[in-house]
Amino acid sequence: MTQINREWAIAKLKNFLDMASIRFVPDPPGAIGFSGWELTNSVDEVQAAAQIVEQILDRVVPEWRSAPWRKPERQPYWRERQATTRAIAQLEAEQELIDNLGSGAPQLDASTMHPWVWGSVQGLWGSGHYRQAVGMAAVAVNAQAQAKLGRRDLSESKLLGEAFSTKPPEAGKPRLRLGPDDGSDTWRSRHDGAAAFARGVYAAIRNPIAHEQGDELEENEALEQLAAFSLLAKWIDDATVEPAP
Repeated sequence: MTQINREWAIAKLKNFLDMASIRFVPDPPGAIGFSGWELTNSVDEVQAAAQIVEQILDRVVPEWRSAPWRKPERQPYWRERQATTRAIAQLEAEQELIDNLGSGAPQLDASTMHPWVWGSVQGLWGSGHYRQAVGMAAVAVNAQAQAKLGRRDLSESKLLGEAFSTKPPEAGKPRLRLGPDDGSDTWRSRHDGAAAFARGVYAAIRNPIAHEQGDELEENEALEQLAAFSLLAKWIDDATVEPAP
């Protein structure tokens, strides 16, 4: 189930309270016992608003249809209005808690990323140059991979695509191994996946940054991209180099 849009739901609920407002109708002159309450808007308008609001109430106050709340005398839509007031209070309290305490969801801490990545971009990141920081992380990971493999003839996706290949190493083409070759499908999948991942991050992230002019990245988007390069850096750093015989 998707997360409820609190702002939208609160707006709909408050609109319903306005739409379903009531006014007191006193006894006619000379009569007793005929007083009561009536809607200030047409029944059709209130019913149309209630159609949406009832679905919100089912999500926020699931027991609203049968809860033993005090029933006011002669008030139309009393249950819907009581439930709506409660739902608004609950949704506003939830938003206040999130705003002040956070959502409680795990947070990505850039300082825990691989040092090849975070160590190369802290200054740029601190000054808000997120796009440039991601590009620098890509350059740093490539430089470390070239140094580890002892290669300068290839770079980035081509270099790492070859390095993680499951083919035996060749002269001048050492491989990166994420574990001993036990002949299993898992071993092959890890290396095929690492090669595809490396090609993907350089093609989809590094290349647009290097060759296209674009707006500054949002911090969250840039952080996700840094995390991709951090994972790649960890695989390269942890891998052993298998040279040609």
